[in-house]
Amino acid sequence: MFLKDEESLNIINTVFNHLPTPSFMTDNEGKIVWWSQEAEKQFGYSIDEVQDINSPLLTDYSQGHLRVNWEIILHTENPYEVSPIVLYTKDKKAIKTSIIAKSFESQDMRYVFFQIKTDTNDSMEKSSFHELQLIKKGLSESFMMVYIDREGLIMHANDKFLKQSTWTPKRIIGKSFWQLLPDTPEHIAIGNKIISRLRDGKVFRGAVEKITKDGANYWVNMLAIPVSNTPNNTPYFLLLEDEITEKKLMQTKLEQIAYVDTETGLLSRHRLEEVVNEYIDEKKSFSFVFISIDQFYTLKEIFNDQSEARILNEFTKRLKIYFEDSIIARSGRDDFAIVTPLSDWYIQGFTHYLKQNPIYLDSKIIPITISGAITRYPEDQQSYLHLLKATTNTIQKVKLEGGGTITTLSKSDHSKLSRKIQIEKRLLEALNQNDLHVMFLPQKDVKTGVITSVEALVRWEDSVLGTVSPEELIPIAEETGLINEIGQFMLEKSCEQAAIWHRKGMPIKVSFNSSIREFRDKNMVKTIRKVLEKYNCPPELIQIEFTEKFALEAEAEKSIVQQIQKLQQDGIVFVLDDFGTGYASLRYLQMLPIGKLKIDKSFISSVTKHEKLEKLVQGLVQFGQSLDIQVVAEGVETVEQYELLKRVGCDAVQGYYVSLPISAEEVEEML
Repeated sequence: MFLKDEESLNIINTVFNHLPTPSFMTDNEGKIVWWSQEAEKQFGYSIDEVQDINSPLLTDYSQGHLRVNWEIILHTENPYEVSPIVLYTKDKKAIKTSIIAKSFESQDMRYVFFQIKTDTNDSMEKSSFHELQLIKKGLSESFMMVYIDREGLIMHANDKFLKQSTWTPKRIIGKSFWQLLPDTPEHIAIGNKIISRLRDGKVFRGAVEKITKDGANYWVNMLAIPVSNTPNNTPYFLLLEDEITEKKLMQTKLEQIAYVDTETGLLSRHRLEEVVNEYIDEKKSFSFVFISIDQFYTLKEIFNDQSEARILNEFTKRLKIYFEDSIIARSGRDDFAIVTPLSDWYIQGFTHYLKQNPIYLDSKIIPITISGAITRYPEDQQSYLHLLKATTNTIQKVKLEGGGTITTLSKSDHSKLSRKIQIEKRLLEALNQNDLHVMFLPQKDVKTGVITSVEALVRWEDSVLGTVSPEELIPIAEETGLINEIGQFMLEKSCEQAAIWHRKGMPIKVSFNSSIREFRDKNMVKTIRKVLEKYNCPPELIQIEFTEKFALEAEAEKSIVQQIQKLQQDGIVFVLDDFGTGYASLRYLQMLPIGKLKIDKSFISSVTKHEKLEKLVQGLVQFGQSLDIQVVAEGVETVEQYELLKRVGCDAVQGYYVSLPISAEEVEEML
């Protein structure tokens, strides 16, 4: 039984190569079909040199002795010993020893296992000959075993297989292997695949569905191995099978749970993603439709929670009827997604269909309206993530406008969204590769005309996207959670530069923007103190800016207020940015230790043109100074604006009138 398949040969070597004595195996004609590593080591011949020939170790006399007794060796149950005998190595060295031959039968074929004695431990030598039989017995007791020929006809099946499958030898011996599989095109194809791999000398592994004599389906894990007696004889195939029906049924059940929504019978959102990706791989054109039931939770309260399932099931029925030939999935509690080739006008007609076919509950009409979004592949977006984001953005827009319609984004909106998604992807790479850099916007003290501080601004020049402005970058970073990484980057760069200027005798304060998300980290104080210490930067040179929205949220979270107060006590100044554009509540001015406030540039741009605006700015300056808070004006671009701000008592200004954002070296030159 010589296995040509490399993996199968490895199995034989694993089983027998541990024997400490040289060993080899022959077929019923005495030709070598297997040769141990120890035999190669002691006698110098490789398996390629001895395979399919009579043993080169023997003299003509020894060959004759074995030939005379060959029939006895082949058919006796007991080991046959030839002693003494002279064997020759490849380099013609004579070794006087003895050999023990033990024959065995496999599938009506006889083989002989030879072991060359190297010591006198007879019990060990004799027991090793039983090893092959024990392995065969162990496999037969552990696995269902089926032997088939090259044409796929069944040669033999063990008792374990017959018991599991309820087939009898009479029904299967000499019959087709395919009759063991369900009679469907799919299963016939699987059978063809198994036989094809075996004929190519390859092993097949996998779960296979089979059928009993009574027509019941069951599953097995199959290991199919091609086996060859000799190169001149027809090979056969051995199938080792382990029954896994219960495990397979559990797997199927879990897949159904994962892929099918149990309440509605629609596809789950997990399966939806797979389907969409399959369509994209196949280059199919389709529309990705997202539909959300308006005011769903209000409807639940009106008609009680027990009615929720009935409402959803009735709504699902209408989806299935209207989008009959489409893929429909449930993507959320009251959200549904549809993959369809249908046109926009037909999809949008679903709102009218719902009005014509209302849902009744206890003889009452449920006033259901929907908000929907359509995104086309490949015209609008080219990936599942992009399709999902586009429809999500569209539906948010629809809901803000009152809902009740299914709409699409314009080409311009899709272009903006595509850029936004691309920024998200590229930003992660930029942070990893340190592609961001910092520019500085100088602030001028109005009274002295001296540059006393600068605002650090993040800049990103991307090889693909070009220049990404902070107005684009920061909202996306906040949405994706990458704002923390940018915040850490700005903290490091601000402290590093402030420390450099301090050592040069230029005590310029450096400010940078922070977000509420960063201060929700309870270790923020430790982080900032650690960076200050790292660069040996005096805390009073650092200013942290935040918006009114940040201030309002911070006011409600004691831990954030406490962190800000600790840092203020260290000497760090906190600046309220974009003052006047946020919320009406000013309680945060009482709660938070704010040292500066910045009047938003929207007030400054027209301050010289409108008297009311001038009075408003003057009032903001006086308001801040009455609280001992320095006031800075943003977006100052003209000398007229600067002179007016100087007249109303503004403490400092920043904007293009003072300077564009510049590098650290240019700041030093400006000083």
